[in-house]
Formats: sequence, C-alpha cells, structure tokens
Amino acid sequence: MRSDRLPVGERLRNIVENSDAAMDYVRGFTFDTFAKDRMRIDAVERCLERIAEAAARFGAETMAQIAPDIPFHEVKGLGDALRHEYHKLDLPTIWSTVQDDLPPLCAACQAALSGNGVGVE
Repeated sequence: MRSDRLPVGERLRNIVENSDAAMDYVRGFTFDTFAKDRMRIDAVERCLERIAEAAARFGAETMAQIAPDIPFHEVKGLGDALRHEYHKLDLPTIWSTVQDDLPPLCAACQAALSGNGVGVE
C-alpha cells in the first residue's frame, strides 16, 4: 500500500514507532559516543526520514492540529535534506532533533491516537 493512502492512524503509529526507535538508539549515549557510531547514525537518520515522510503526508494544516508546537516546515525540510542533501547534514542537528524535537512530536501523535487530538481513521 502506498504511504499516501495509509490511514491517519497508521501514519501516526509510524511516527510514534520511528520516534521511539530513534530515541532508543541514542539512549545511554553521549553526543561524542553517538558521533563515532556510523551504524547508529544511519539507523537514526532512517527513522527521521520515515518520520518526516509520514508527517509530510499529513500536510501542514493537519500537522498543526496534531502537533501545534512542532514547526511542520522544519520536519518536512529535514526529510528533504536527509533524502537530497544528506552530505550537508551535521550530527549536532541530528542529535538535537532526537533529543529535543522527537519527544514532543511523539507525545502529540500518541495523544492523537488515544483520541485526545485529531480524529484518527
């Protein structure tokens, strides 16, 4: 099934699952130890790419309802950068995204899934 045809609930679950995975991948690591682990970096980047793709499929208006404090254009922009400008990404950006931005995005998607946010198909 193409991702643009996935139900809203499935997209939300994709964001939650990939957020949880990315946060798990860095749990217990410092930035310095993370920066030396190429496989872990690749895994986190792939999770971020999936999150950005799922969020982009919602569109700005729906994402604003789901997670009003998360700047949609930055989520979409990160996905674009991971796909097309990966050579320009710096690790501090990846690290801070996982540490600072994923927890509130994940929480907002979990709230939407539990009926405390946007209607879920």
